[in-house]
Amino acid sequence: MFKIVRKSVQFGASEIILETGRMARQADGAVLVTYGETMVLVCATADKTVRPGADFFPLGVHYQERSWAAGRIPGGFIKRETRPSEKEILTSRLIDRPLRPLFPKGYTLDTQVVATVISYDGVHQPDIPAMIGASAALAISGLPFDGPIGGARVAHIDGQLVLNPSVEQMASSRLDLVVAGTDKAVTMVESEVDFLSEEEMLDAVMFGFEGFQPVVTLIRELAAECAKPRMAVEAPVVDAALQEQVRQGYLEEIRAGYQVVEKLARQNAVGECRKRAIAALSAENSALAAEVASIFSHLEAEVIRERILSTGTRIDGRGLTDVRQIVSEVSLLPRVHGSALFTRGETQALAVVTLGTGRDEQIVESLDGESRDAFYLNYTFPPYSVGETGRMGAPGRREIGHGKLATRAVAAILPEKDSFPYTVRAISEITESNGSSSMATVCGVVLAMMDAGVPIKAPVAGIAMGLVKEGERFAVLSDIMGDEDHFGDMDFKVAGNAQGITALQMDIKITGINREIMAVALRQARAGRIHILERMQSTLAEPRADLSNYAPRIFTMKINPDKIREVIGSGGKVIRGITEETGCQIDITDDGTITIAAVDGQSAKAAETIIRRIVEEVEAGQVYEGKVVRVTDFGAFVNILPNKDGLVHISQLSGQRVAKVTDVVKEGDVVKVKVLDVDRQGRIKLTMKDV
Repeated sequence: MFKIVRKSVQFGASEIILETGRMARQADGAVLVTYGETMVLVCATADKTVRPGADFFPLGVHYQERSWAAGRIPGGFIKRETRPSEKEILTSRLIDRPLRPLFPKGYTLDTQVVATVISYDGVHQPDIPAMIGASAALAISGLPFDGPIGGARVAHIDGQLVLNPSVEQMASSRLDLVVAGTDKAVTMVESEVDFLSEEEMLDAVMFGFEGFQPVVTLIRELAAECAKPRMAVEAPVVDAALQEQVRQGYLEEIRAGYQVVEKLARQNAVGECRKRAIAALSAENSALAAEVASIFSHLEAEVIRERILSTGTRIDGRGLTDVRQIVSEVSLLPRVHGSALFTRGETQALAVVTLGTGRDEQIVESLDGESRDAFYLNYTFPPYSVGETGRMGAPGRREIGHGKLATRAVAAILPEKDSFPYTVRAISEITESNGSSSMATVCGVVLAMMDAGVPIKAPVAGIAMGLVKEGERFAVLSDIMGDEDHFGDMDFKVAGNAQGITALQMDIKITGINREIMAVALRQARAGRIHILERMQSTLAEPRADLSNYAPRIFTMKINPDKIREVIGSGGKVIRGITEETGCQIDITDDGTITIAAVDGQSAKAAETIIRRIVEEVEAGQVYEGKVVRVTDFGAFVNILPNKDGLVHISQLSGQRVAKVTDVVKEGDVVKVKVLDVDRQGRIKLTMKDV
């Protein structure tokens, strides 16, 4: 019934197995990837008919984690998987980016890749098997995929590079690097780094590239045995006569349009030229409008790229390594905890930092269980930032991806929780955009954190690099604009400082790049980010010594875990009383750590004093001022500490003989007492003699 084909190879510390023919046989291509006891089913399918009017490649990649794969039940009220998590969205993008450039022009069928984690062992992360499975499923599907690709994760542990580390190993790694590519070149890089040098990063990228080559070979072997016949795709036929008409009539005007430095004015000039070309050349045949627009776009690319390669001059007149003008400001918003406005050319990010307590941590549910993030960064890209209207609402995949990249860039500079027990939420609102808004976000957020008084380890900056490559000629561009990204061959983002790199992301639109080009890009990126850092530090050189008046004050103290029950009280009565009396927010962890958050230090000190009195151990010889809470014939009970009453026997009320207790004290009196003894049952004996 089943015609199963299975291939395997050693991949890092474990064997990876690719299997097809048993599951999901109605998909165009389906591969079950097993790595350790982690299993991912990846299916690739394409529609059989072209969507009317389709002039682009509609690829959808969907990575999904099933909680049952790890023996878990989803939290919350709805006990099933619903909308994708941030992790699933980011992994979908991770898989999409190296696949998309490998489909030929002219292929416009709706194509979908679905990767489902169906078993998770807690050791082997499922994202790399999902990427490999996507490549394998497409390779055997018969779809026009010019792969296969491979992918690998690289760690840096104790000075050594490790291929496909375990989840446990990653906890001690200075690097989380994912590399993807073909058998010839690297096409995608994504990383979070703890200040490694450019040379170390290059070595890590090439280590990953060489490490996944056996997987590329394995997929080729699988495809050779069971791939369906490749679908024929007709390359778009260009009307040579029409192409020449557009060139002769509008090339010089396009060149003139791209001499305009200001973005919107340039777009208007080129846009008007495009409209006239379409109107003139498709007046007698409206069906030619799309073809004229396509030819016009190719001429735009030719003008921009040739100018860069021939003269080293870019659209706005800059040289290859020049960074646009930078203006940075802080403390713009009076009632927030920290704020900054970072402007680089026509890209601008408004960054805001809010400080909170442990209750404000982001709760994350994943296959590994529930975790909490004390730092999170939200990136927003409203349509007005590019002078357009558009969808508003929940963040899209691009916004989540850009936010995560910026998060990775600043993760290495965050203070330790022990020294700065705050939850930090960073926001980046992109108010203008003309390229590299994610790197502007890094710069803005770093300034806003310093403005908020967050004691970061060191400031970092980010820069986006581009590439124009024709044959053997190439030019690497520093601080690319939107048009250079659109018409260029690479988007290479690097964050860090002079000490090293904290994040690196690379996407390639061509078949790949070599070590030489990456080395040039990293070298230029280092010079660029140091330049940007100098501009940032001229605005604010170091974190402010004091927090905003509107930020909470957080103090921590440690008590014996056995005393937690006394601080909380029956039904939470005691801790609620402290909160009501002082106005503080109080959190207690199982190890006895108490966090007190208050609007001012005086309130926090009052709460701390009350708690210390609750947990204080009563010892013989100590003197207290207490309140008489009950009077009996044989003595008076005095409250000396919260929930701690002691007895002053009638014989201990005075140095003279006392006939009646009420002759000396009455209920409600405040008196000074000394502890005589605390017996084994915790009963406290007090005296008022000679106190």
